[in-house]
Amino acid sequence: MNQIQKLSETEMELMVVIWSCAPPVTSTELLDIFAEKGKAWKAQTMSTFLSRLVDKGALTVTRRGRTNDYEPLLKPEDYKLQETQHVLDGLYQGSVKNLVSAMYDGDKLSDDDISELKKWLSEK
Repeated sequence: MNQIQKLSETEMELMVVIWSCAPPVTSTELLDIFAEKGKAWKAQTMSTFLSRLVDKGALTVTRRGRTNDYEPLLKPEDYKLQETQHVLDGLYQGSVKNLVSAMYDGDKLSDDDISELKKWLSEK
């Protein structure tokens, strides 16, 4: 997995949509998808975000006539793993125990979550 720069919230929102599409996808298709969701972006705004994602290594672009085709270079699971590792290293000194403890102490884990974690850990 190639390390890429951290994605902004809007870039991540865009990547989630791109990951859900059959590649390649065009900016026009993306504009239509976001319009259906009630988020009317201008073409220039979409172009700017797509260019940033290409620059960050999350997308590849291929020129087809007057249209750009975009395809993800980054898999969602790879980005999640990279971001999780970044949080784990930065906030919890690389300790999964410290992360889980913080979630437990913050009442973020339900009894079902704890049971699932115990089962998962016992299978590892």
